[in-house]
Amino acid sequence: MSLRAQLHGLIRLTRWKEYVPFVVPLTVLGALMAARPNGILLDWRLVVVTLANILVVAYAFMINDIEDAPDDARDPARAARNPISTGEIGAHVGYAACRVVALITLALYALGGVWVLVIGLATLLLSHLYSWRPVRLKAWPVTDIVSHSLMLSGLLLLAGYFIYHTQPGIVWFVAASVTLVSVYGQLYNQLRDYDMDKAAGLYNTAIILGETNTRILMYATVGLAAVCLLAAIGLGVFPLWLGIVVLISIPISMLISPKTDMRGSEAADASGGLQIQSLVVANMTIAVWLGSVILTQLKIIS
Repeated sequence: MSLRAQLHGLIRLTRWKEYVPFVVPLTVLGALMAARPNGILLDWRLVVVTLANILVVAYAFMINDIEDAPDDARDPARAARNPISTGEIGAHVGYAACRVVALITLALYALGGVWVLVIGLATLLLSHLYSWRPVRLKAWPVTDIVSHSLMLSGLLLLAGYFIYHTQPGIVWFVAASVTLVSVYGQLYNQLRDYDMDKAAGLYNTAIILGETNTRILMYATVGLAAVCLLAAIGLGVFPLWLGIVVLISIPISMLISPKTDMRGSEAADASGGLQIQSLVVANMTIAVWLGSVILTQLKIIS
């Protein structure tokens, strides 16, 4: 394979389109919740830690596809998505790229401070152990859900928060809410991949609980996430005017009628189609909040 083809394969291996839209707002949200009540100005560290969070999730997706290549080869659709399965790049090239990404990620986290580095190291470790075959947390019930929700949600938000403050307090409600949303996402993914995972010999949470119980648990986590978010709103974590932004962004998001879920696969149920719309609302709301903070810092508005 030519160098250009291998670089293209490495970019595909990162699957960046699947997570950048939620990694960036999660990191920014954490930083905004830390800076707002403490009168702290946002600075370059937010950019650095956001890049670190993107890279740590890239690592998670890369190592996952490398380790899962033999299983993905059994299914034409999943094999076509995995550049290791298609032979675009070799596993040894993928592992080498993972090591480079890991080193850059830790260096960036270190620039955010000691606590950010600790959180980043924990996220990177979970990302590796989640898919690495000698451990493979994703193959076992409970650990698959816990590790997934922390490394792809809760810890990302906390990395952004701990740039500027080290005592989350009521912000834990928000961390719990986004973590529970990630639990929903993992259960949704396991239901969608139920037959393939069962054929691969996995004993994850969905397979142990069965499809019906998993679906009940999936929607229960969404409800509990909503309760935690409402508690945070009631305790004043967010400025009240953001409610207007949410109300405006909801009809805008409804202009999008996605037939796929966040991963680009055909929606497995009604909630799958709402994933992208919900993400649009979250991104618009956080972007407006960030914009207002930046304009205030620049003294363009007061």
